[in-house]
Amino acid sequence: MPCEMSKVPLPKEHKAAVCIWDALDVTTTEAILGAAGDRDEIQRQLIEIFDLADNKQNKRSAILLDLYYFTIQFALERGFSKEQTSSFFSIVKKTHEVCIETPFGNLEQCFNYFKELVLCHAVKRPPWSISLFSPEEVKAVTEYVVNTYFRHFKLYKYAFTPVVRLDLAINYVGLPDTPEPEEAADVAGEGEPVTVPETETEGAVQEELGETEQVWIVQGPASTDWLCCEFSSISVVQGIAFRDGTIHECLFVKFVQYG
Repeated sequence: MPCEMSKVPLPKEHKAAVCIWDALDVTTTEAILGAAGDRDEIQRQLIEIFDLADNKQNKRSAILLDLYYFTIQFALERGFSKEQTSSFFSIVKKTHEVCIETPFGNLEQCFNYFKELVLCHAVKRPPWSISLFSPEEVKAVTEYVVNTYFRHFKLYKYAFTPVVRLDLAINYVGLPDTPEPEEAADVAGEGEPVTVPETETEGAVQEELGETEQVWIVQGPASTDWLCCEFSSISVVQGIAFRDGTIHECLFVKFVQYG
């Protein structure tokens, strides 16, 4: 369902900090590590901790369960300690939360945040960072997250963020409004009328007039005011004329010269 623009959060930068025992506390981490090798037990504990009991019906819950389980599985395969496991799990969880906080593209902000989180647990500089992961472990963690999460970044974005529809209207300031087609036609017809070269219709009418009388066929809705100063008698009849095989709307202007 489309969301209102005012309620959609925009991408923003996040400040990383040490997150040991954040998502998983000491007791929970020890219980999960104690169930190593038992996938069902690990998933059961994750379902209970993060309220994912509806994973059979809710696809988002199922995706989160897989993300959390394989994060724990990677920590077990690498032989991480409980402090490392808790920190690594929190890094992945926080990175995912930044990804899905906005439906707009924030890959750069998300990846920068992930790198800063890793550095907060790889450099001894208390209280801003701690030396928890070795350079080899930092490399392994980074490669894992890049190949499993960031490689599917848009899929996570699509699954967890709402659809946004943008209705765009452009107003040009300082320019006159575009006239309607009828008004444009009136403007184009103003000014001195265009005289059409003699056609068969005009010639036939001219034969019936005297030497002092002439007929002009004027295209378009031209005004006849400009003729009053030149001729003593003017009559106008609206009709059509043929020119180059095309029918044109015209004014038949009949006038008699002075003298």
